[in-house]
Amino acid sequence: MFLNVLFVIAIVVSFVWYFYYKTKQLRTTLPIRKKWFAAKASACLGAFLLFFGLNFLFVYQSGVTYVVSGLFILLGGYFMYHNFKAAKHYGQFVKEEVSLNQ
Repeated sequence: MFLNVLFVIAIVVSFVWYFYYKTKQLRTTLPIRKKWFAAKASACLGAFLLFFGLNFLFVYQSGVTYVVSGLFILLGGYFMYHNFKAAKHYGQFVKEEVSLNQ
């Protein structure tokens, strides 16, 4: 019961952060900052998939659920890993881009 509530909170928080970074990406005009926000938004989407897969695994327990949950967990973990690395890479250049475009 406690894990289910924890996963639901994590799902909602990760979706809210995804929506936040996606709107920041759409509102900015600088190209590196756009890529930085896109990477952060995709990392949050990966967290959403990961927590959704974990929650689905604990709520329903059948053979099909294990396959679907495993797929969500693997995809979510991959998206989080890849996009955290991309956000870290683009984050190095954000301050430089802002200083050049002032």
